[in-house]
Amino acid sequence: MSKLGNLGAKLYRGEVGYDFIGKRKIWYGVSILITITAILGLTVRGLNMGIEFEGGAVFTTPKTSVSAAQAEKDAEAAAGGHDAVVQKLGTGGLRIQIAGIDTGKSDQIKEDLSKDLGIPSDKINADLVGPSWGETIANKAWQGLAIFMVLVVIYLAIAFEWRMAIAALVALIHDITITVGIYALVGFEVTPGTVIGLLTILGYSLYDTVVVFDSLKEQTKGIEKQTRWTYSDIANRSINSTLVRSINTTVVALLPVAGLLFIGGGFLGAGMLNDISLSLFVGLAAGAYSSIFIATPLVADLKERDPKMKALKKRVLAKRAAAAAKAEAEPAGSVLGHQADGPQAQDEPEDAAPAGAGPRNQPARNRGRGRPSGKRR
Repeated sequence: MSKLGNLGAKLYRGEVGYDFIGKRKIWYGVSILITITAILGLTVRGLNMGIEFEGGAVFTTPKTSVSAAQAEKDAEAAAGGHDAVVQKLGTGGLRIQIAGIDTGKSDQIKEDLSKDLGIPSDKINADLVGPSWGETIANKAWQGLAIFMVLVVIYLAIAFEWRMAIAALVALIHDITITVGIYALVGFEVTPGTVIGLLTILGYSLYDTVVVFDSLKEQTKGIEKQTRWTYSDIANRSINSTLVRSINTTVVALLPVAGLLFIGGGFLGAGMLNDISLSLFVGLAAGAYSSIFIATPLVADLKERDPKMKALKKRVLAKRAAAAAKAEAEPAGSVLGHQADGPQAQDEPEDAAPAGAGPRNQPARNRGRGRPSGKRR
């Protein structure tokens, strides 16, 4: 078994683990800081909306020796002050976007580009894009997002409980805010492909969160019948037991997206791939983070406010304090002579144990060995 597999098995059995829940205030602080930065970026810098949202023209040239930087200067001069976005295509041609121009201006820019770039005007393809197209897609996307979130909350409230539904909703809003904030801070262009990618990551983020919630729901069955673990203890074990799985699924999901983003969009020059792959890359990373560091700790926080969980925590802490006091009071020799009465034995659950700890009561072996079948004494 690989080292990662061994670590996963130990995490699942509870032999090792990291205290995610105990340090939740640190994760909350980090997320609040990132969220505030993202909101400030949106407020101050705003989003760099693509030509599909603002309207304009896209000029595509055949293969040319003119650099993208030089073509950008020529396009902005021809557009009379409008900003131009120039991308080098894999065919050796150029894709020039100029926002906020109409049909008449587009024809004049096409002629100027033909002279500046040394390309016949009939070889330059010009496409006009209206601002209403992108706006319609964005509005429908936001409507679909609102309906999606309502359905998610209802489903999680029915399948799990309302606290988990609230935590999952907070994690989704957290992922969206961070992803959009990074776009604002870095200045990436927002296109309909970006919106589609943003909606896609919500499904992955929710899937990762539900995996941890399902483990938590399974392990907390009969939690009130034992006095060994609090709800937060078991929530921490749920995260650790699914940690390797979350890491594996996140890495496997990020690899093809990173290939599209860095190799397809960056190295090979297929700039259109960046529209969807960038939002997927940022969103997948944010979704994996929120499912571990935000959603489950938030559920533990909400659950610990329940009177039954408060009473359980009080019993657990009292039992641990009594065991610690007894261990300190007993002489060393007495402890060695009565190991069965030590703290470890006292911490054993009374009636229930979290999943992942393995069967506690093994069936008696060799019972009836050597006796004729069906005969009992």
